[in-house]
Amino acid sequence: MKQFGRVAVLMGGNSAERDISLQSGTAVYDSLKRSGVDAVAVDVQNSVLEALNAEKFDCAINMIHGRGGEDGSLQALLASINLPCTGSGLLASALSMDKLRTKLCWQGAGLNTPKWLVLRNKADIARCEQVLGFPVIVKPAQEGSSLGMSRAENEQELLLAWQQALVYQCDVYAEAWVDGNEYTVGILAGEALPVIRLETPHVFYDFDAKYRADTTLYHCPAGLSEQDEAALCALALQACDVLDVQGWGRVDVFIDSQGQQQLIEVNTVPGMTGHSLVPMAAKAKGLSFDALVLAILATSCA
Repeated sequence: MKQFGRVAVLMGGNSAERDISLQSGTAVYDSLKRSGVDAVAVDVQNSVLEALNAEKFDCAINMIHGRGGEDGSLQALLASINLPCTGSGLLASALSMDKLRTKLCWQGAGLNTPKWLVLRNKADIARCEQVLGFPVIVKPAQEGSSLGMSRAENEQELLLAWQQALVYQCDVYAEAWVDGNEYTVGILAGEALPVIRLETPHVFYDFDAKYRADTTLYHCPAGLSEQDEAALCALALQACDVLDVQGWGRVDVFIDSQGQQQLIEVNTVPGMTGHSLVPMAAKAKGLSFDALVLAILATSCA
C-alpha cells in the first residue's frame, strides 16, 4: 500500500448532495484504513486548499458529489497544485455535470438520448406539449441524485415542476418521458461492469428510491441476452469516450418500449453508500467493496 502514499479522502462539499458525499467518503475512508492505506478523511466545507493545507498528501480520492466536486472546479484546482486525484479531469467533469451539454455532445456523436426542451420562461412551458408531448420529466441540468426532478402530466404540473427545479439555480429542462426499462452501467479502468436493471414502485428512480426506500429492486444479472448486455456495455463505454470520462464512472440508460437504447446521463463521482450501484456491479464481478476502492484509487494514484 506504500505506492499510494498519503491519501486524502475528499468528502462533503457545499452542494445539495453534501450528506450523501459524507456517507460515500466515510465508507471509502473506512475501506482504505482496513486495507492498510495511509488515508486521511478531509471534510471540505469551504476552501479545498484550506482543507488540504493541514497535511502533505501524495494523492486524493474524490468523493465530493455534485457542484464543487464533480463539475471540474475541484479537478482544475488539484491539477494546479499537481495533486493526482481519482476520476475524470476538468473537461469531462464539467461536461458530465451539465446534463444539457452532455446531451449535446452525445447528439453530435450520433448517440440516442431522449428529446428535450430547455425551459427558460412561461412561453417554453406553453409549447412543451407541442415539442415533446406529455408526460415529461423535469430536471435541473446541474444536479445529481435526482434532486429537483419531477414528472409532469400536463401544463399546470409542468409549471409547478419548473418552479421547483429553479430553486437549484441552474438551467432547467423538460425531457420526453421514456417508457421502458432503466439500466445502469458502471465503468472501471476502461471496462464495463455487469449491467444492473433498476425497478422501483415510485414514479421514477428518485432520491427516496435511491437512498431510503427498501422497495427498490436491483437486478444483476439484468435479464438481458448476452448480446444485448454486450451492446449496452459498448454503448456506455462509447458514451464515456465522447465526454473523455476517465478512471471510473456510471452511465444511466433506458431501453425503451421499441427496443432503442436512450442515454440519460453520466456520473463521474458515483455514490459509494450502502444503496449505491457501482459497488453492487463490482460485487457481481467478484470485487469486494475494499477491492473496488483500491481499484478506483489505482486508476489515478498508483
